[in-house]
Amino acid sequence: MTTTPTDRTDRDRTATRLLRSSAEHSYDPEVEIDWEAPFVPGKYFVPPHRSSLYGTALWDRMSEEQRIELTRHEVASIAGLGVWFETILMQLLIREYFKQDPTAPHAQYALTEIGDECRHSVMFGRMIARLDAPLYQPTGVNQWLGKWIAHTGVGPRMYAAILIAEEILDTLQREAMNDENVQPLVRMVSRIHVVEEARHVRYAREELARQIRAAGKGRLAFDKLVIGRAAYLTGTRLIDPRVYQAVGLDPEEGRRAARANPHHRETMRWAGDRIVTFLKDLDLIGGPGTALWHASGLLPRTA
Repeated sequence: MTTTPTDRTDRDRTATRLLRSSAEHSYDPEVEIDWEAPFVPGKYFVPPHRSSLYGTALWDRMSEEQRIELTRHEVASIAGLGVWFETILMQLLIREYFKQDPTAPHAQYALTEIGDECRHSVMFGRMIARLDAPLYQPTGVNQWLGKWIAHTGVGPRMYAAILIAEEILDTLQREAMNDENVQPLVRMVSRIHVVEEARHVRYAREELARQIRAAGKGRLAFDKLVIGRAAYLTGTRLIDPRVYQAVGLDPEEGRRAARANPHHRETMRWAGDRIVTFLKDLDLIGGPGTALWHASGLLPRTA
């Protein structure tokens, strides 16, 4: 990527502000979270109206205990995907840092963000363990694609793919952290992640806009396809179908019910609205990747 003097000045100015914010508003989950506190009886692990089966016939047949148990596995699935994407992001950032001037604020903030993501991954891992839930993460071709992006991701597709996961998770957590029906552990994990992730989103959004200015049309056409595939992975694997089996349901029946559920479809569009609008404004949604966006559930069919 070729950067202009103005780009370098802007990115370092932003990085300097983010470094200052990191120094003032960073949290240690080991200290901030009471990992031994018992779960509160009767409280959900995600807001019940955000559960993938809320409002379906399957939901109506489930007991209150089963519904709460389903949300326990759903939040574990969301956290598992979050760790997976954060691991990819850390690899991408360290590769980018290797090419940069270590005295520059932009490079220093990349390392600071890696430090944040290390803590977040530990935090999500501890939460999954505390939930006593399986590790729900992409498998098969999705796992291979994750490894491919981690080793080859550059430019717009690097930042856009990560922003999709970050901003969807951020939207879900902003609601959860303020919902008193949600378990205190999940609310605290959400609050820490939201505060620190706001810096990461600002960094990535500004860098993505700079990367687009430097990219050619051919490069962007391919990147749109990769970005669409990242959206499809996020939308279809945010809630792993194996969560339904964990609460005694047929996983395929649960997956079909969730995909057809108007409440869940609206949740996915709501969670993706901010990043979809941003990427559309940058003309990064289009071409063959559009079908993947529609299949992800994040983009309305009329868009």
